[in-house]
Amino acid sequence: QVKLVESGGGLVQAGGSLRLSCAASGGTLDRYGMGWFRQAPGTGRVIVAAIAWNGRTTHYADSVKGRFIISKDNAKSTAYLQMSSLKPEDTAVYYCAAGRKAASTEPEYDYWGQGTQVTVSS
Repeated sequence: QVKLVESGGGLVQAGGSLRLSCAASGGTLDRYGMGWFRQAPGTGRVIVAAIAWNGRTTHYADSVKGRFIISKDNAKSTAYLQMSSLKPEDTAVYYCAAGRKAASTEPEYDYWGQGTQVTVSS
């Protein structure tokens, strides 16, 4: 059973940067695609970015293209989301998830972290 733990969230001013980490325990991420989702208050959880198990394929939501970068380090069993040029509308709880491919929908993922809050002030 893979357990995922996110870290790196916090409060940042608009235009700033944060890097979220998603560390796995109880297993490695070598064969897992990873996804980052977010959920703003009063809304559903939506995909932000996804990466294939080997890191060769990535997908981004249109709202974050050019600002966020997803990556994974299989040797460290950790995935990352580098967020730059942050906007107040990026405020949400961010979740990482592991699945068999770089998917954009929640049912495709088998394991989920507990989430980390990102708040962007204007």
